[in-house]
Amino acid sequence: MDERTLQQARDGDRDAQSRLLRGLQDDWYRYCLSQLRDPDQAADAAQETGLRTLKSLARFDGRSTLKTWTFGIALNVCREIRRRELRRGGISGIDPNDEPGFDARGAFLGRDDDDAGAAGAVERIDDATALRDVLASLPQRQREAVTLRYFEDLSVQDIAKAMACAEGTVKATLFAGIRNLKARIERRK
Repeated sequence: MDERTLQQARDGDRDAQSRLLRGLQDDWYRYCLSQLRDPDQAADAAQETGLRTLKSLARFDGRSTLKTWTFGIALNVCREIRRRELRRGGISGIDPNDEPGFDARGAFLGRDDDDAGAAGAVERIDDATALRDVLASLPQRQREAVTLRYFEDLSVQDIAKAMACAEGTVKATLFAGIRNLKARIERRK
């Protein structure tokens, strides 16, 4: 997104706002679908992300890219939808705060120096449906981090901004997510 379009969108130019939304909506939908696994909920979440983006565009300060900033919004929208579904009983047996590999304070219980091998593990799954199933089986934060890193190609720094946490936390979450992803892939063989 170029600066001129961004500024015009901030100033209320409907054409610029439309271009901004069109430029990001597919990314939001793909991310929301990976998190929610329901096309209707993903479409709703992507639409809500767009509305919230436009509503809060004046607060975008440029410390991250617009895409990174809006992924933070999409991430929060997906979390809200999951919490609402849990309260309604639409999702059973899932604790959104469950993070295997972390202690009660959220500190990582392992190394954070090796996230290599994720691409190789993913390449071993031929079927896209199987990959979605394995990814969906990860705990929420691990799924969020892995999706942002390996499917949306955000840097660790950008993921930290989107998830509102420290880079070290992102690295630890990615490590745990990749370890869990590999183990799940191996079990499918």
